[in-house]
Amino acid sequence: MNFVECHDEPIHIPGYIQSFGYLIGIDTASLTISFFSENITDIFNIKKTTELFGKKLSQFPEIFHSVISSEIFSNSDFLSRRENETYFDKIILNGREYHFSVFRANNYIFLEFEAVLENHRKRITNKYDNFYIIDNEQEIWDQLLNTLFNIINYDRIMVYKFMDDGSGKVIAEKANSHLESYMGLHYPEHDIPRQARELYRKKRKRIFSNVHSEPVRLLSLTEANIDLTFTATRAMSPIHGQYVKNSGASSSFSISIIIDDQLWGLVTCQNSEPKHIDLEDRVQSGIFTVLASNAYSSFKAKKELEYRLDLNEKLSRLKSEFLKYGSLFESLDANKSELRIMPKADGLVIISDHDMVTDGMTPAKETIDKIVDWAYQNTVENIFVSNSFLKDHGRELNLGSEAAGIIIYFIERSKKEVLMWFRREFDEHINWAGNPEKNIDVISKDGVEIQYYSPRTSFQVFTENIRGSSKRWSSKNVIAVDLIKDLIFETSHKQYITIKKLNDQLKKVNEELDSFSYTISHDLGTPLTVMKLNAQMLLNSLGDTSEKNKNKINSIIDEIDNMAEMMQNVLQLSRAKHSEIQLENVETTVTIQKITENAKMTYDSQKSLVVIKECPHVLADKTMLHQVFLNIINNAVKYSSDQEQPIIEIEGTEFGDKIIYRIKDNGIGIPEENKHKMFKIFNRMDNAKKFKGNGVGLSIVHRIMNRLGGNVDYESSTEGTCFILTFQKPKFAEL
Repeated sequence: MNFVECHDEPIHIPGYIQSFGYLIGIDTASLTISFFSENITDIFNIKKTTELFGKKLSQFPEIFHSVISSEIFSNSDFLSRRENETYFDKIILNGREYHFSVFRANNYIFLEFEAVLENHRKRITNKYDNFYIIDNEQEIWDQLLNTLFNIINYDRIMVYKFMDDGSGKVIAEKANSHLESYMGLHYPEHDIPRQARELYRKKRKRIFSNVHSEPVRLLSLTEANIDLTFTATRAMSPIHGQYVKNSGASSSFSISIIIDDQLWGLVTCQNSEPKHIDLEDRVQSGIFTVLASNAYSSFKAKKELEYRLDLNEKLSRLKSEFLKYGSLFESLDANKSELRIMPKADGLVIISDHDMVTDGMTPAKETIDKIVDWAYQNTVENIFVSNSFLKDHGRELNLGSEAAGIIIYFIERSKKEVLMWFRREFDEHINWAGNPEKNIDVISKDGVEIQYYSPRTSFQVFTENIRGSSKRWSSKNVIAVDLIKDLIFETSHKQYITIKKLNDQLKKVNEELDSFSYTISHDLGTPLTVMKLNAQMLLNSLGDTSEKNKNKINSIIDEIDNMAEMMQNVLQLSRAKHSEIQLENVETTVTIQKITENAKMTYDSQKSLVVIKECPHVLADKTMLHQVFLNIINNAVKYSSDQEQPIIEIEGTEFGDKIIYRIKDNGIGIPEENKHKMFKIFNRMDNAKKFKGNGVGLSIVHRIMNRLGGNVDYESSTEGTCFILTFQKPKFAEL
């Protein structure tokens, strides 16, 4: 037993046409008759139809005189005209007027005939441009239905809009008063499966005059599956026929609503009794539908333009706000509420590396981290949009109702810069025209039983509660996010240019300052030496004069020493930036031991216990390395010298391709609030002011470690400080 999905039914090759029409197919290469409908003898006096196969129409001049003499064939270049374009004429057959339609497709010329209905013309009171003076979406469709109702006069006419998932919804309706309204009802996607939607896009008017009538077989000697996509008379599929019967209709007529070359929806017409609509009326209905479609498209374009203009105005204000801040994260943080509102979100999360700020209703931080990890693993585009995120990933990511819908925008994946907009769960009720669940049935075709999804028998309202989804993100919402993306790119670029200019200026100022520092430190060395010498000579010449005067002179000498030390440190800082460096394998043990002994004497702290453990070699410049250990060890000894038992521990360890030295003391520690200025020149901690110093040493260390390709960091508490020096590991560490 075979099973046929709704989407797999070959509805374009039914092998039959409807009984109101007649069809002849002519091969374009030989111009001979290839196939025709079995009822062709009803309008042409043909005694033996099999004689038609392989013959030209011109070989039967008496039978096909009206066809051959039609204006359609008067132009000899017919075969070079555009495929699938239909040409219309009227001809007289056996004393009755018929519509005669011709088009070329798939290597055949299709000739279709149907009788002209008497009194089919109706007076149309609406002007063609009436649609364009309407400034309301709903009124456009209502106006169309009112117009078509006067032309075709079916019991019910509806505008049926396709949703993103292929399902449909009735958004406008005009029906006779005794009928139950279908307005607002939804229809499942399998009611109009994919291949049917594709046919509606190609053949934009489709009538089934009498769903109870028997279809007419096509006769052909060679062609088994004749593609009837563009024929007006193509027979309906048995499944669709049963569907229409189950709905209580006996006749249906559909007109495609095409917007931006896509099947946007259908005008769907139903009549309880069999009813045929004349070809001219069908064509006229199609024209009005095109007018309404164009009016709707213009209306939407106008509204979108107004929306974009409003957005651009907001973005202009945001742009000026963004440029007030030094970093992108600060700009986003300062304007987070406006950024949340623009795409009409309930919550916004801004992530930049390890920093995160939120606005509105958002998940907990732990959940946000899970969402970010999920996004990195499961998305490739920079923008991801979902209005069913809770439904699809709620259990996996432990989501709450505030994360039913989401838009994720990766500003920069490598830097973990992300914006996420959230929408809360929307308790939605969908009213279906009958239970949308599929039912399986069995039919027998050519002796083979085939399972297929049978049409539902009841169209009574069936209400479904939809959970786990938010209100749908509209195209306008996504446009807002796209414009925010452009804003971020533009302002980031401007900030980059501004920062680059400032950095260039700062680099130049720093170079001038370093040059000035070097010059001042060097040139003032001699005057200070002279000043100190004169002060010492004056002190010696005082003899037994008062201690007060001697103390003043000693104070002058101390200040001269402090100034000389400060200038020497500034000179070292300048050299640390500009001096040539020579990286080599440097042994550290002897250097550390000498610096330690000197430090204990310098700060008169012989009681300090210095524990020197493993001291592996490092890759460094020997002179600069000495400066690093000198400053760090001196600080350790100095700031722990007031302790009852000062302890300094020095140990180096290997860690991959790095050598890490930890120099730990039990001194005064570094307050947390001073962390941000630890390595800035001339900055001293509040708790260190009783100790001699000028705040240059750590700046020297920081600059040297950067030049050596290493790093300096620290850990501190009230129990002391541990400086962490990370060096490159030498290639021959064992030496």
